[in-house]
Amino acid sequence: MHFLHLTFLCSMLIGYSSNTALESSPASQANISSPTTANPTTTNDVIPEATNIMLQSKDGGQTWDDISQGLPEKEQPTGFFAGPSDLFLRIKNVMYHSKSNLKVPVWEKEHTLYPGSTSIAFNPSGIKAYNFEGQIYQKTDAKETWSPVHREFRKPLTGTWSRVNTNFQKPWLRAIIETSDGSVFLSCDDGLYKSADQGQSWKNVLKGGWVMDIVESDGVLIGTSQSGIIRSTDNGEHWETVINEGGVGIAVERIDGGFAAISYNTKSQSRRIRISLDDGKTWQAIDEGLQPNLFLSSVKIYKTSSSFTPVNGLQAKAFISSIKQMGKHLICGHPDGILRSSDMGATWDLVHAGVDEKGFKIYASGDVLYAVLGFTGC
Repeated sequence: MHFLHLTFLCSMLIGYSSNTALESSPASQANISSPTTANPTTTNDVIPEATNIMLQSKDGGQTWDDISQGLPEKEQPTGFFAGPSDLFLRIKNVMYHSKSNLKVPVWEKEHTLYPGSTSIAFNPSGIKAYNFEGQIYQKTDAKETWSPVHREFRKPLTGTWSRVNTNFQKPWLRAIIETSDGSVFLSCDDGLYKSADQGQSWKNVLKGGWVMDIVESDGVLIGTSQSGIIRSTDNGEHWETVINEGGVGIAVERIDGGFAAISYNTKSQSRRIRISLDDGKTWQAIDEGLQPNLFLSSVKIYKTSSSFTPVNGLQAKAFISSIKQMGKHLICGHPDGILRSSDMGATWDLVHAGVDEKGFKIYASGDVLYAVLGFTGC
């Protein structure tokens, strides 16, 4: 389960991130309203000539279909969010929504609050929209509308965080994360805050910078942080750094028997992919066949028996983008294209050619994979 996202280098990496492209917004806007269909034949919001912006695979990354039609031709997505049944796509200052069970996504405008800085979190309690200024909204399935659920926080004399009225905000919100026992985490620029009582009280469980993503397996939490890859075995009460090579953590993913992680190594000036099969205690590099790169961001796995010609010794590129697991395969976004490994990273197969050396970032919604062009950050 994924949870809802310095030195000059870290600032640069964060700037590429879809989750951190957050802007100030007019205070006069106050509500998230119901969606309206974006019709490419009657509006200027979409242009049907777009290609190679978004790809879809329904066979675990073996083959990929271009599903970009209807998206703006010359605009790169600034955010993509894939959940079990819903997809959200942010382009410029417009958020689009589609159900994920369609053969091809049908995008409708979602009139969100401050769409230029809104991110989406898929959590057990429901779908939430949030922005950098600390405002949080939840979608009500019955009405398909967004309702405010946020409560801003202030630091009283006791030194703890309390829920107060919505007239006061805690800004720099990076991610909303929920764990299986109902705990809620808010990641801000100054640290990670945890609530075990549905937001009635909060405490700072990790100081010194943001946590962008957390995954959970068998009681172990693995997260990306400003200091690298972090781990907790007591549901986030205490954290230790398990991968620290001078740079930030880029991505974490659950895989069969353990975890995969991407982090930045300041000495080699590259992003490295590692897996752990012992609950995050030790980590093994699996990126030798990829040639480690500066901008690697995620990984997936899927069970098939088809084989491809192995790709070995890929030249180092600027934008290795992601890694996911679907079935038995790891799927990686790379400037040369989309690569797949059936042997936990020992060898990699090129299954889709790249586009102008821009990295694809890989997402999963159920058994369907999506590849979105141009995302390279944390």
